[in-house]
Amino acid sequence: MNKMLTIDEILSIYDSEWVLVGDPVTDEAHHVLTGRVLAHSRDRDEVYRRAIELKPGRSAFLFTGTIPENTAVVL
Repeated sequence: MNKMLTIDEILSIYDSEWVLVGDPVTDEAHHVLTGRVLAHSRDRDEVYRRAIELKPGRSAFLFTGTIPENTAVVL
């Protein structure tokens, strides 16, 4: 999983999953444009555990699915 992928590729390959992206390239609003997928799973905690193991220098977490209405998101 060392290949740089665009955000569109990440969204299509890892549909409705949590994704840990290493070396993300972002725009001025910090939206991920490209990056290397380091871990992915439907289980968020599994991806978080993998991030702790890998300790990537620069990374981003993405959820590639749709967040249900009336769901609170805490950042």
